[in-house]
Amino acid sequence: MIPSQPLAERMRPNSLDDFVGQNHLVGKDGPLRKILEGSNLPSIILWGPPGVGKTTLASIIAKTAKSNFFSLSAINSGVKDVREVIDRAKKQAGELNFSNSTPILFIDEIHRFSKSQQDSLLNAVERGIIKLIGATTENPSFEVISPLLSRCQVYVLKELSDPDLSELLENASHNDSILKQKEITIKENQALFRISGGDARKLLNLFELIVANNDNDNVTITDQNVLHIAQQNLVMYDKNGEQHYDIISAFIKSIRGSDPNAAVYWLARMTEGGEDPKFIARRMLILASEDIGNANPTALVLANNCFQAINVIGYPECELILSQTAIYLASSSKSNASYQAIKSAKEIVKSEGSLPVPLQLRSAKNKLAQEMGYGKDYKYSHNYEGNFAGQEFLPDKISNSSFYKPGNNGREKEIKEKLKTLWNKKYNFD
Repeated sequence: MIPSQPLAERMRPNSLDDFVGQNHLVGKDGPLRKILEGSNLPSIILWGPPGVGKTTLASIIAKTAKSNFFSLSAINSGVKDVREVIDRAKKQAGELNFSNSTPILFIDEIHRFSKSQQDSLLNAVERGIIKLIGATTENPSFEVISPLLSRCQVYVLKELSDPDLSELLENASHNDSILKQKEITIKENQALFRISGGDARKLLNLFELIVANNDNDNVTITDQNVLHIAQQNLVMYDKNGEQHYDIISAFIKSIRGSDPNAAVYWLARMTEGGEDPKFIARRMLILASEDIGNANPTALVLANNCFQAINVIGYPECELILSQTAIYLASSSKSNASYQAIKSAKEIVKSEGSLPVPLQLRSAKNKLAQEMGYGKDYKYSHNYEGNFAGQEFLPDKISNSSFYKPGNNGREKEIKEKLKTLWNKKYNFD
């Protein structure tokens, strides 16, 4: 039976000497180690992939600096939570003497904070009420507001190497109070490394799961038994693994298939799993054009507004906007005519090459171009009845070709009738 506290928590190091990996930061001459050996701790942004030690480093920094440590997750915290922590830090600072270090506020996944949420941190950081340590998997140059970023030192954490991961497993086998009761032999480790994706937390918890599924005192770890047990214990959602792609696929296909109930279910799976809301909104923005298009042009407007709004609001409130947009898109008329049109046009470009632009469509920007006939015989549409001149705009070799074929959906019915009236032969869809 697996204990209530996961192996990754039991093995979390308490000092830089016990920390595995990131030697460029915490090694003998590493900048973080030198900072902690000194007395002037700056606000810090730790940027790196999941499970490489950002949270652990933040905790070690606070312990080494002997600072009060406050922790928030940007996934489920808002401006109110930030202000409450700052008020508590102010109160505690007033009760302490001047020899005590400035309180540290650690914000996990700080890139998920909206601009207004990040703004709420700025004054406290500037005034030295708190030292900020932010952890992010995204480039802080794009995800952290400039005034806050300029007041922080950014440190980049690297992916853990195979030797680092092996060291973590060996440490757990020999030093964990529970695992060391068994004789564990790691015969093969590639399946453990591959499934965990270099994430130390996932690696250790999967390792514990494999050991717990063996009743013998002698446990041999092989790639085969790792794969067998892992497949029986798939997590609900893994934003960095295969489930990430499977669930976003199910979400998009549910919207395309006009099923709002399924769409919000898969949306909930993603938001509960901590998926980046911008990733979800970006995919809906693409879908609004690819699968709805001119059948309902408002879909693209709403999807774009959704994408813009979540950059301002952030979790958790942005779930409402994501849900509203997903339901609207799923309930909308559908058409992939725009997608098919550009696909067909690209095929012609590939097969026919760079066909010459007809002379009447070329830019007569100088006297020589005019003498060569550029722009000659061009018909200015607004000079004709109905603002339509009926001129051919394609190269001669593919004249009268039809790429866009509007469907019998929503607004495209109107578009189809208009094009048939204007162009007759070119847009004869019968």
